Amino acid sequence: MQEGSLSLMQMAKISSALYDYQSNKKLFYVSILTSPTTGGVTASFGMLGDIIIAEPNAYIAFVGKRVIEQTLNKTVPEDSQVTEYLFHKGLFDPIVPRNPLKG
Repeated sequence: MQEGSLSLMQMAKISSALYDYQSNKKLFYVSILTSPTTGGVTASFGMLGDIIIAEPNAYIAFVGKRVIEQTLNKTVPEDSQVTEYLFHKGLFDPIVPRNPLKG
């Protein structure tokens, strides 16, 4: 997803459509996060699923480690933006490798 004004408008439209599908049409939405999942996807429709699945060792973040460190003037722990760490923080549901998901 490109980070620009058009993509931000697209993000709002997709999030709104997902809300309509989940609320009014009672459809089930499964979000699958692969590596890398960053930026607007993490901030919006990637995290709106009824079930959120992530692949092992995926890089999932809103912004990169360097940006966080420069903004907060703090060191970000290693692997703090990796699936297994975020799973233990409750960010998503199961961790499933890609191959079994195809079936």
